[in-house]
Formats: sequence, structure tokens, C-alpha cells
Amino acid sequence: MRPTVAPFPATRLRRLRKSAALRGLTSENTLTADDLIWPIFIREGENVTEPVPSMPGVNRLSVDRAVAAAEEAAALGIPAICLFPYTDPALKTEACEEAWNPDNISNRTIRAIKAAVPQVAVMTDIALDPYNANGHDGIVRDGVIVNDETVEALVRMALAQAEAGADILGPSDMMDGRIGAIRTALEEADHSDVAILSYSAKYASAFYGPFRDAVGASGALTGDKKTYQMDPANSEEALRLIERDLMEGADMVMVKPGMPYLDICRRVKDEFGVPTYAYQVSGEYAMLQAAAQNGWLDGDKVMMESLLSFKRAGCDGILTYFAPAAARALKAG
Repeated sequence: MRPTVAPFPATRLRRLRKSAALRGLTSENTLTADDLIWPIFIREGENVTEPVPSMPGVNRLSVDRAVAAAEEAAALGIPAICLFPYTDPALKTEACEEAWNPDNISNRTIRAIKAAVPQVAVMTDIALDPYNANGHDGIVRDGVIVNDETVEALVRMALAQAEAGADILGPSDMMDGRIGAIRTALEEADHSDVAILSYSAKYASAFYGPFRDAVGASGALTGDKKTYQMDPANSEEALRLIERDLMEGADMVMVKPGMPYLDICRRVKDEFGVPTYAYQVSGEYAMLQAAAQNGWLDGDKVMMESLLSFKRAGCDGILTYFAPAAARALKAG
């Protein structure tokens, strides 16, 4: 039960807001660079930095530039980066075979980063949409996204990424049973130390638009993803999904998108007490950047306020495109 607060003027809550020193002493949550995972987009080529028009300040990077980004992350104290590939449309098929090609752009980038900056953890994305001629996260048969055949493909993808040296696998597909299948396959292949950060509560959101542009999936997508991603109206379902993924072997869990779903983050942390993450997705980033560029908001201040909101909601970390800017701001004090 919450203790009784003495009546005014014995209690003046403004006393502890009087100065920066007092505010610092009583701050309930702290954001550090250790809380950040930096998502980057990768593509073929050499010395390529290609802007993503719908995400100001975000670029698609060739492998050598991705290594440089990992070196920047290490210098800023960012502990992990997450790779998302822009795949040549000629390599996209209905069976998605490029997803588990040992020499695809993702696996080559994993190897290059781990060779150059081994202290930075590399997280990957496990979903078929960057490799799928249909633009979906799963294999499509007669207009239906099939679950079990997709899981088999995701397992192949996961094993290829583990073999390449990934530290954290991020299944973002929302197929049923994929965490258990991936965990079993990792154990059998002697990759027991590879962690799984499951996108357990991923909503069928309108905030993903710029991301789909960045990975080249927008034009290919037919229909929507509502048969496998969550209904934005649901909260209890998110807890069932989190519990299932933990029981199947997930080490960490994620809520996606972030700011519109802070209530879900709080419920997950309170209910399970496990490492809980949120993804501040492309649409969240883009709208804050657009408002800042138009002079409607103070970009630096809203960036830091938005990130702190995740910590207040119970998150242990945040995937955010603001990671390098935020880390620099934190370093500057």
C-alpha cells in the first residue's frame, strides 16, 4: 500500500525539484549508452552510404561502412548493433532461399564486424520479408502465409546466422512455434551460447512504413500482415505470447512498436521480470525527425525524452535509430 503523504505545507513536492543536484539525486530512471541497440541497414557494394529518404539521417551501408558503424558504436559505448538487409530484388523468390545463404549480405556483414570489432554484439533479424518475392515475413502458398513451412525456413536462417558468428538472434516473424524450433536447432548444432531476443509482441502497426522502404519490402508486399502480427487492440494476448516464447527458450523479449505500446512494456516487465526491450520503430523515428526539421520540436530534447520513457516503462534496453546521436549526447553530459 502506498504510504500516506503528509498534507501541505509539511509536504512540498517541489522541494526536491529545486535544483539540478536535487533532481539528480531523486531521479527514478537513468538512460545510458548501455541501454541502446543500434539498428543499421546493409546493402551490397563498397564504400556505399545511401540515404533512406523516409528516415532522415539513416543510411543503407555497404559491408565496409557497416564495419565502420560498428567501430563507431564501440567508441560511443553502444553494446550492440542489429542488421537489416536490403536485398537485390533479383535474389528474392517465393521460397526465400537467399535467407539462409551462408554468403548473403547479412552473414558476410556479421563475419566482417565480428572480425573487426568483436566486443560489439551483433544482433540479426530472422524473418523472410527481405528475401520474399511476396514481401511477407513467411512463405506464401495460395495467398496464405503458411506457418510450419515458414518455421522450417526460419530455422535454416537462424543456423546460418549463428554459424556466421551472430551473438543475438531476433525472430521478428511472429510465426507460432518458431522460438522452440530455433532453440532446439541451436542446441543440436552446438550453438547453445547464441541468445534469442524474440519479437514476442509485434503488432500489425502502421508505424513500419519507412522500414519497409529501407529494406525494399514495400513494393513487393501484397495484402497485409494481420494474420500473424498482433491486433493493436490487444493487451492480454501480448502476455500469452511472452509467456509462450519464454517457455520455448527465448532469453529476452521485445515489444514492437515502442512508444504507442509503453503500457505493454510495463505489463510485461511487471508480470515476468525478464529482460524486456522495445523497438522505437522507423515511423516513430521519422515523425520525430520530421517535426524537428520543421522546427516544431526540439529534436535533441524529444529524442532523449522519448528514450527515457522506455526506461520508465520498465525496458532494459531500446532498439533505436537515435542510438549514436543519443550516445553522443550522453557522453557530452
